[in-house]
Amino acid sequence: MKTLDLYIHKTVFKSTLLVLAILGALFAFMEFVSEINLIGMNDYSLINALVFVSLTLPKTLYELFPTATLIGSLLGLGALAGNSELIVMRAAGISISRISRSVLQSGLLLTVLVAAFGEFLVAPATQKAESIKTRSLHKNISLGKSNGLWVKEGNYYLNVKKIYPDNRMAGIEIYELGEGKRLQSITRARSGIYKNKEWVLSDIKRSTFENGGVKSVNIKSEIWDHLFNPDLFEVVAVNPGDMTAYDLYKYSDYLEKNQLDASHYRLAFWLKVITPLSTLVMLLIALPFVFGSLRSGSSGQRVLIGILIGVGYFIVGKIMNHIGQSYGLHPLLSAILPMLIVLIYGLFAFLRIR
Repeated sequence: MKTLDLYIHKTVFKSTLLVLAILGALFAFMEFVSEINLIGMNDYSLINALVFVSLTLPKTLYELFPTATLIGSLLGLGALAGNSELIVMRAAGISISRISRSVLQSGLLLTVLVAAFGEFLVAPATQKAESIKTRSLHKNISLGKSNGLWVKEGNYYLNVKKIYPDNRMAGIEIYELGEGKRLQSITRARSGIYKNKEWVLSDIKRSTFENGGVKSVNIKSEIWDHLFNPDLFEVVAVNPGDMTAYDLYKYSDYLEKNQLDASHYRLAFWLKVITPLSTLVMLLIALPFVFGSLRSGSSGQRVLIGILIGVGYFIVGKIMNHIGQSYGLHPLLSAILPMLIVLIYGLFAFLRIR
């Protein structure tokens, strides 16, 4: 049975990776086409565009993985059915349940791999891509992986470790230069928010350099009329979908402890959890088509069905996420409901062929 398992695993892996490579190349090309209009703006060159597309490719592959698994498994297992290999397995006394178990074992391994891929590669690569693009298009700011955002405004140099799309930032340092470009003061704030056209900084420690000494003061909160243009949030804010599951969990906890809305970040966290698990669901959906009425059908039919189901799952998922946000559904429910619908359908279809 180990030989059978390895053979099925190899079939599923090869077909899934092949489809993923094709879809990834297609989407990377479309992404590059969308970047062409930016080439030549400030320091954004053809090389920058190619690097940006390359670094955002892991995120694209991560999002496409469930669909690629469905199409790939339909192709791979469909080829086994078309070559009568599945019939031979059945004639040898191997049940549909046993073959299905081998297929789902492949899916379990793929789930672990895609979860690790999303957690350890997608987020840093995407943030690095945004950093390169931001530095090239906006000369007055710099965005680095470890040093965060740097902005120059007059005699002030601002460094922010984290910027979030809800007009919040964390880890703020403001360096003020005086006459002769000499450092006059350093202001450090734990967090800040832009509201009512003002910046509100919290948990502040300011060090002022005067008369050859340093004077330090702690301030609970302080209002700044002008810190930097809030439009930069749209450029440099960390999208929740680009954060790791660990960072999403921590930041959601922080918002909830401070009685702030964390629904967007909770939803992004649960989507990070659900996306790898949906790989198993996609494999479950493929099984009825292979063992059922389509086992003698053409590969073109299987691919078409796979594309329709994969695209439908993606669209329904997006719609459910927006509906959930609009009507205040629990983030976990918004994230898992599309997968549950597909899972119930897959189980029902699978039970019919047993």
